[in-house]
Amino acid sequence: MKIRIVNARILTMEEGSEVFQGEIQISGSRITYVGAPVETQEVFDRVIDAKQNLVLPGFKNAHTHSAMTFLRSSADDLPLLEWLNEQVFPFEAKLTADDIYWLSKLAILEYATSGITAVMEMYMEPEAIAQSFEEMGMRIVQVGAANNFSQSTELVEHWLNTLNNQSELTSFRIGFHAEYTCSEDFIERIADIAARHKEPVFTHISEGQPEVDECIGRYGMTPVAFLVKKGIFQYGGAGYHLVHTTPGDIELLKENGIAVVTNSGSNMKLASGTAPIEDYLKAGIPVAIGTDGPASNNCLDIFREMFLTTGMAKLRAGSAAALPAREVLKMVTCSAARIMTIPDADVLAPGKLADLVMIDLNQPNMQPINKIDCNLVYSGSKQNVLMTMVHGKVLYDQFDGRQHFHFPQEPEEIYETCQKIRDRILG
Repeated sequence: MKIRIVNARILTMEEGSEVFQGEIQISGSRITYVGAPVETQEVFDRVIDAKQNLVLPGFKNAHTHSAMTFLRSSADDLPLLEWLNEQVFPFEAKLTADDIYWLSKLAILEYATSGITAVMEMYMEPEAIAQSFEEMGMRIVQVGAANNFSQSTELVEHWLNTLNNQSELTSFRIGFHAEYTCSEDFIERIADIAARHKEPVFTHISEGQPEVDECIGRYGMTPVAFLVKKGIFQYGGAGYHLVHTTPGDIELLKENGIAVVTNSGSNMKLASGTAPIEDYLKAGIPVAIGTDGPASNNCLDIFREMFLTTGMAKLRAGSAAALPAREVLKMVTCSAARIMTIPDADVLAPGKLADLVMIDLNQPNMQPINKIDCNLVYSGSKQNVLMTMVHGKVLYDQFDGRQHFHFPQEPEEIYETCQKIRDRILG
């Protein structure tokens, strides 16, 4: 399908780019033109009038557990380890692959309304998740959630070999849950897989202070230092959370090409702490943003995450100048795409993937128009998402003021099915 978006304000997110007036042309899943308005005799299947609204690369959610939608608002107001061991793990054990398939679809509806065009997923039953995302037309990069209790290292390698060739929308990377849920031998086997395939690795690291203290008690070093010593990051990767790190940890992150995915809403709600984002950026460490799962956050709203990330960074640094709006936008667009290993989704440019979002500027919270990037980060909201496009297909829009989902199932069918799953598991 050939689509032309005209009369748009465009922010490509290329280095040094500013908002300009122009148009975008798309053929199939790729962008063919971004620039000033042009005269053309080319025939398009659809022409979308942006009406002076903003188009930019789609937002990326760089860490989530989509199927945890069934626990939304049922496991709240508890410390991290108590929350995990008493309210999450016991109920997750009851999930079937079909449950995860449907619960993921519920999350995808929410991603689309937030302008999210790709997610980095860590959960059980990767085949069911891949099927769910492919059917819904949403881009996903899965990472293994392997640990001592589920997902063997053999399965992680199997999925690495099979799920990367299944669809243009789905891919799989090596991952494991965390140091504290994996034995030393288990972690060594993950490192061996990464070394043989020359692949990056993704995992939760240093989310809470008790986790760090226990690792030091076991191995005499922090989780970052221990995982580096075990060869986990020979080919880079990323750590989710990284709230409690030392200056030595930060040096190791930089030296070993380990990116950071911060999860401000979840970390704040679970009282895990505030990650030193400014320190990471000053060290040249790439940073992206994730919502974490809807059992801890409880929503999958990238606008809220952008505001919390910059707000918490300013508070931690004691400086209102810390983490400016444009840097936050980079974290949810181009930086996230590169960390998530989908570099063709980083900016708006010819040859890049047609994964984009249109923002409604004709709403009170976007007026007057001074600095659009500041509006997005400091006053933007899901209500401003006019259109979400993935792989050249419009998945969500509200051009006429009403929400329209363009998915195989109606939202009501997904809601009803997920409620039945919740009732069966939680009672």
